[in-house]
Amino acid sequence: MACRLSEIVVDSRDPEALAAWWAEVLGYRVLSREEDAVEIGPEAGFGGPAPTLVFDLVADPSPGKPRLHLDLNATDRDQDAELERLLALGATRADVGQTGEESWHVLADPEGNPFCLLRRRLGVL
Repeated sequence: MACRLSEIVVDSRDPEALAAWWAEVLGYRVLSREEDAVEIGPEAGFGGPAPTLVFDLVADPSPGKPRLHLDLNATDRDQDAELERLLALGATRADVGQTGEESWHVLADPEGNPFCLLRRRLGVL
């Protein structure tokens, strides 16, 4: 049997705020809080069909280009409408060297972590 992705851990200056932001973006809820961490996930919780996100308190997250980013797909609207929703929630456009011809948008969350909004719409889990 192969391994399964269960959690994605994100270093954060403010775990509560960043977890709340990503929970709003993904339609997740807070699953648990520990001293320096907040875990969010879908209704099914840890071990469900989608991985959870854990935001750990780190005083000074690593500078430079991150080695990992998230790709998102809208579920109930087209890419343009989802882009507007994400920008209204506080996402910002990010330049990572794209040409402008890509079918995706590169954005950053409130702490500057880049993520991509892809064109294809996916069904809800």
